[in-house]
Amino acid sequence: MALRFQLDYWKDGQWFVGCLPHVPGVFSQGLTLQELEANIREAYKLMMEEQAEVRAALPIQSKEIEVLA
Repeated sequence: MALRFQLDYWKDGQWFVGCLPHVPGVFSQGLTLQELEANIREAYKLMMEEQAEVRAALPIQSKEIEVLA
């Protein structure tokens, strides 16, 4: 299954720097836009793997809540 996310990116000197604004903590960089995209995909994958490990190790409970917009 493929997920789609918005990639926000900018130039910082010779680097393309970017983040997934809807996934806090996923940032990366690359010398080309294509390299940035590959690095962001890898950063997302690593973040999800780490979160899965944390969830497996802790007795996490969940509850649905309402947030007013």
